[in-house]
Amino acid sequence: MSEPGDNIYDAEAGGHADSKGTFDEMFGRGASVRSCYDSYFQWFDGEDPKRLRTKAAEAEATFRTTGITFNVYGDPDASERLIPFDIVPRIISAREWTRLVKGIEQRVLAINAFLNDIYNRGEILRAGRVPVSVIARNSAYLPQMAGFTPPGGIYTHIVGVDIVRTGPDQFHVLEDNARTPSGVSYMLENRETMQKMFPELFSRIQIEPVRNYPRRLRHSLQASAPDGCEGHPTVAVLTPGLHNSAYFEHSFLADQMGAELVEGDDLRIVDGRLAMRTTQGYKPIDVLYRRVDDDFLDPLSFRPDSMLGVPGIFDVYRAGRLTLANAPGTGIADDKAVYSYMPEIIEFYSGEKAILDNVPTWRCSEPDALGYVLDHLHELVVKEVHGSGGYGMLVGPTSSKRELERFARKLKTNPENYIAQPTLALSTVPIFTRRGLTPRHVDLRPFVLMSPGHVNVTPGGLTRVALKKGSLVVNSSQGGGTKDTWVLADV
Repeated sequence: MSEPGDNIYDAEAGGHADSKGTFDEMFGRGASVRSCYDSYFQWFDGEDPKRLRTKAAEAEATFRTTGITFNVYGDPDASERLIPFDIVPRIISAREWTRLVKGIEQRVLAINAFLNDIYNRGEILRAGRVPVSVIARNSAYLPQMAGFTPPGGIYTHIVGVDIVRTGPDQFHVLEDNARTPSGVSYMLENRETMQKMFPELFSRIQIEPVRNYPRRLRHSLQASAPDGCEGHPTVAVLTPGLHNSAYFEHSFLADQMGAELVEGDDLRIVDGRLAMRTTQGYKPIDVLYRRVDDDFLDPLSFRPDSMLGVPGIFDVYRAGRLTLANAPGTGIADDKAVYSYMPEIIEFYSGEKAILDNVPTWRCSEPDALGYVLDHLHELVVKEVHGSGGYGMLVGPTSSKRELERFARKLKTNPENYIAQPTLALSTVPIFTRRGLTPRHVDLRPFVLMSPGHVNVTPGGLTRVALKKGSLVVNSSQGGGTKDTWVLADV
């Protein structure tokens, strides 16, 4: 048996915490295993490394056979990639999870209230808590949604909240994903793979299940059906098609929910309802879980050249005869300039301080903030306000002098397109390598389901891990991988 740190951590890591004192979720900032990892570590320490390497290879083969891949746009060499999966789980205690759930629920309720407000009464704008310019000049704001409230008042049926950790009790929301959050299929497949590879662990450790997410998703969507829907609402999943980067997830969720997977060509408007083609003719749809961006939903209301959507679907939606999940126009809640106002947004609608902190953010549209960012560019992370997937960002501490100079010119040319944040010491969780355990930085995307009067946070979520030593970029498109996320049962 080994003591923590004795041939357990890869020597290249230099111990459990790096020289900056990074918090490791298995070992804290010392050599003692944290209590939530006790049972797992005792099991791991008694395992034959050869068996673990074999299991890791089997897990990769499972993902490859199942077809759990994603597309990388703009990469001519590889249209599909396998997302690397690490067999060491990320473990969260019941106490930690309870706090996270409270903060997540508070946040998504505020986001939904904010969307309802800016598309209707605009009270937060009149109160001056959020500048009108942040909304009016925002390309993610959808004027076609003004004056309309979706069925049940729900804009954000499915939300992913990206959370990072910097210490034992320090959690920060990094960004919100209210438009079309992805990754839940990987959360489910990660768990299934771990249960197949290591069934003894799930007998030994009491872990909250995630397998009921598809059932909860279906029930939540059905509960959000328009008024006047008779019987069980019909749910379908709209995909842009096979070549979309998240097509695996679209087909996976449709299959798991028992819903039809449809493309624009399968749909038409029949008697004022959205209907899908079946072997018995066209069948009306009550709820459409759409994975098509706003601009492509309806060529009559948005982009006229769209071949992905359905002509007239937005009119059916505005008439209250269809639920679109998520509602068009929710993307403005993902905007990183709006993110910087989230503490004010939460307090405005809930009357409470935010439970989960934002990361301090400089809005480069403000001259003083821009000056600070330009002077400290080598210390900061700079992101596009509409960016995602790790694209278009600068990580100052790891950038060359030439990269910094090039990015400074971008900032000066179009400052409104960027925000900047400090480089946080993100927590690490060990990954399994041939030489032992090695710490790598992680984030967490819990998934939230929202229907009228109900918010459900799936226990765990998707842990993304930066597989490159020292990297803070966890996105799969940038070389990151994933882990199974365990929330310990409260016993």
